[in-house]
Amino acid sequence: MLKNMMTEPIFLVPDAGESESILNARWQERARAVAYPPSTLPVLDQRQRPLRDLRISVTDRCNFRCTYCMPKNVFGRDHPFLSHSDMLTFEEIARLVKIFVRLGVHKIRLTGGEPLMRRHLENLIALLREVDDRIDLALTTNASMLAKKAKALRDAGLRRITISLDAIDDETFRRFNDVDFPLARVLEGIDAATAAGFQSIKINTVVKRGVNEHTILPLVKYFKGSGHIVRFIEFMDVGSTNGWRLDDVVSAAEIVRMISAEYPLEPIEKNYHGEVASRWRFKDGSGEIGVIASVTQAFCRDCTRARLATNGKVFTCLFSGQGYDLRALLRNGADDETLARAIIALWQTRDDHYSEIRTGQTVFARRMKKIEMSYIGG
Repeated sequence: MLKNMMTEPIFLVPDAGESESILNARWQERARAVAYPPSTLPVLDQRQRPLRDLRISVTDRCNFRCTYCMPKNVFGRDHPFLSHSDMLTFEEIARLVKIFVRLGVHKIRLTGGEPLMRRHLENLIALLREVDDRIDLALTTNASMLAKKAKALRDAGLRRITISLDAIDDETFRRFNDVDFPLARVLEGIDAATAAGFQSIKINTVVKRGVNEHTILPLVKYFKGSGHIVRFIEFMDVGSTNGWRLDDVVSAAEIVRMISAEYPLEPIEKNYHGEVASRWRFKDGSGEIGVIASVTQAFCRDCTRARLATNGKVFTCLFSGQGYDLRALLRNGADDETLARAIIALWQTRDDHYSEIRTGQTVFARRMKKIEMSYIGG
């Protein structure tokens, strides 16, 4: 295994009550001392995990109010979303992506909020293809606007797309999105993506006990044999506003048992090291499903993801409480080497393993301040 270059003490872990500005000052001090260019790629963190994946939130806005992500009582009409000037421009995102790619990133996913609410998103996709056409580039969307955008996204160079769809019956779906949005328009979006020729279309379903577990088998039946892969996700305590309780989690094991009783399954190998979904195929050869068990089977040890928020802050864990401000460096004239040093310093001092902590110390974990998912994507 490659050795981590860092020998100095770790000091980017927030102290109790420490402000984000102080944490960022210590980060920039550390950045000036790191080796550049790095002697090994990809860059490794304190648990020897490489930096390989980058999730980019292109907007903090969404037209849905799903209770596990943006509950209406918190994200109401008067919620202060970011202004356009506070968001990274497409050119700033492309510049940062170029640096992340040099440091070992090869998988990038565009998220939100709802990313299709960012105007002319296809222009960003085209810019990222110019950075490096070999990038494994994907998009996660609720598909509410996909019927109109699918062809433009595909023409710009997007090859993989994931649809968030939490029910396949209209009543449950409208209740889940909490804005009375009709299921039919999402299905139109999926059909448009199929017609546009995407190489991969996946369906992500967050399962919450007492809300939508009854739709698991209908979802499987609807997409079985379509070539699309449905992935069921355990309800997670992302952020601090979704009212998460362990009792609301339908475990991945329970989901697999439920499906396999009706449609027999067998396990298959993951596509790559660090893939979060466990894969299962139908024994009749009609496709596969996935389950993501971040609550009951923590996969922190294999996590290779960094997250770039809409406002240019970097988070090293989905459950982070504080971010590191790359936008400030960008807009204060930092050159590419300075930005690269900052990213290296952040990743080399990373020691995140929140899901392991949550599994063992649930009460403590629920008290931690965490960034909301709508700011950094899923």
